[in-house]
Amino acid sequence: YRHRYLDLLLSPELKTMFARKAAFWSATREFLQQRGFLEVETPTLEITTGGAEARPFKTHHNDFDLDLYLRISVGELWQKRLLAAGFEKTFEIGRVYRNEGTSAEHLQEFTNMEFYWAYAGAKEGMKLCRELYIAIAKKVYGQTKFEARGFKFDLAAQWPLIDYSEEIKKQTGLNIEKVFDDEIKKKLDELKVPYQGENRERLLDTLWKHCRKTITGPAFLVGHPKIVAPLSKSNPQAPEKTEMFQPLIAGSEVGRGYSELNDPLEQRARFDEQKKLLAAGDEEAMMPDEEFVEMLEYGMPPACGFGFGERLFAILEDKPLRETQLFPLMRPKI
Repeated sequence: YRHRYLDLLLSPELKTMFARKAAFWSATREFLQQRGFLEVETPTLEITTGGAEARPFKTHHNDFDLDLYLRISVGELWQKRLLAAGFEKTFEIGRVYRNEGTSAEHLQEFTNMEFYWAYAGAKEGMKLCRELYIAIAKKVYGQTKFEARGFKFDLAAQWPLIDYSEEIKKQTGLNIEKVFDDEIKKKLDELKVPYQGENRERLLDTLWKHCRKTITGPAFLVGHPKIVAPLSKSNPQAPEKTEMFQPLIAGSEVGRGYSELNDPLEQRARFDEQKKLLAAGDEEAMMPDEEFVEMLEYGMPPACGFGFGERLFAILEDKPLRETQLFPLMRPKI
């Protein structure tokens, strides 16, 4: 990667891949605009960063003498403010920054898309997500059938619903709605899965990421507990769960959406729980945003939000995420 310009010069296939990547985002934009979504731009520098659970990069505004964060989502809390302002369909495609580890699925800087749709819910969001992914595949690749990571899948097939708790129980025998944290740690040790952090949210997330590796997809993961979805509306039929959904393909989540929580009292309570996690040392817990709660008090319509990033493109290309970057970040030569 250090002489990427030579890679590009000598590899026509590599250049063709980046042409497909441009077409991937063009197809996304075209699909949403045809359905009445307005493209917007929201701040990259934030006083309080939110909309995802990740450790942010920190910077300093010299003129204001103010510490700021680089955004970790594509304006989730800003686009929700636009919902309150009367914008019923918005989306943004832009860069996000997460100060976390690098892997085949994770980078510190990447492109993401998020849309917000007033008076829609998770059911409508899942339908639109499936249609969007099929449209991208047909536009960019001329097909919906793919092979990646040893899986074969067809995006045009039916997408079954997979319950978060039931799938973990099926694969590990644990009923996560009843077990204590120590039992989750014991199971992770048995599975030889390393984990960081002691709080339940991180333990459940680690356990789930182990379980997801066997799922071919396409499918939707649903039934997430509240603790892993602090911005999602609760499920009226199962209040301990949320109306969150995640598309699953080739053993990975390739997006996240939910019926947006618009109750200011419940949102403040969820933020209070995240505040406790931050105080306990969880650097990926979500920062509370009191101004966002104040906006909810004025009134935000019921809505669905959904987002996905470059991981989907990497899977369709059957390549590690890093290989799909024009200029991946590298340590300086010593």
